[in-house]
Amino acid sequence: MEYRNLGASGLKVPALSFGAGTFGGRGPLFSHWGDTDVEEARRMIDICLEAGVTLFDTADVYSNGASEEVLGEAIKGRRNQLMISTKTTLPMGDGPYDSGSSRARLLRAVDASLQRLQTDYIDLLQIHAFDASTPIEEVLATLNDLVRAGKVRYVGVSNFSGWQLMKSLAISERYGYPRYVANQTYYSLVGRDYEWELMPLGQDQGVGAMVWSPLGWGRLTGKIRRNQPLPEKSRLHETADLGPPVDEEHLYDVVDVLDEIAEETGKSIPQIAINWLLQRPTVSSVIIGARNEEQLLDNLGAVGWNLTSDQMSRLDEVSEKTAAYPYWPYRRQEGFQQLNPPAV
Repeated sequence: MEYRNLGASGLKVPALSFGAGTFGGRGPLFSHWGDTDVEEARRMIDICLEAGVTLFDTADVYSNGASEEVLGEAIKGRRNQLMISTKTTLPMGDGPYDSGSSRARLLRAVDASLQRLQTDYIDLLQIHAFDASTPIEEVLATLNDLVRAGKVRYVGVSNFSGWQLMKSLAISERYGYPRYVANQTYYSLVGRDYEWELMPLGQDQGVGAMVWSPLGWGRLTGKIRRNQPLPEKSRLHETADLGPPVDEEHLYDVVDVLDEIAEETGKSIPQIAINWLLQRPTVSSVIIGARNEEQLLDNLGAVGWNLTSDQMSRLDEVSEKTAAYPYWPYRRQEGFQQLNPPAV
């Protein structure tokens, strides 16, 4: 397993990390992701650790806390062998302190996560979404207190826009608060919007990408094909509208090229899609998820080799989409590119 610095921090993270969204299986969304229990989770973690995957990502909102509970129970006796990443901010209930990033919510949420995870510190705490109702200074001051108290070691964000992240970094610098070193972001061969602004920001400011849903919300498994119905057991039947939108013809075009490269390399389509991500700028770790050992072992096969430059170029070309304004001139017009060389 390759280990990379998380952004500009000194924290080394594995190129692949494991997403525990399949643990617990409670609620209308997460029940379709998976329902891994403690015994199964222990086996999954065994496989991960044997492969060098030492970072496990979850969130308080996953299965309404059950994901953290299962993860916490499954890592008993080996906490010092691994790192935990969790997230908070999204609603956990209808009460005034059940959502958001206020000082009251963050302090309560972190203590609750620590209890569910059965640990006294979180290696990486991420703000799961931008909270427009709470001053950024309040959020960062609270995170600073949590770091100083030893409850949190590093901080990051997820699902922020460029201006939200950049303003937060500027306030951290102004007051000496801990800087966000991670951006847990959606990025895939059928979802490259991350490249338009967040990737250049990450390069400039030293914020590493932790990629969620690298297989395009389950669309790049190799089972979704042109002129074929969705597989009977696909979670897309129930969750397609809850995830990132994908144009179907664009998806099929990408899958066609993935098929060609799979034939050339002997690798699976998921392995190729993940390997492509691992060669992109700013990517510190790609979060893989799995309902079972077979899926996990296949995803782990995405490391230890690299696509050729020709294969990367073919995937780049077929997956490229015209960026929104004001980004497209910097990608398509020579004068703009001379002033700002593209990151990719």
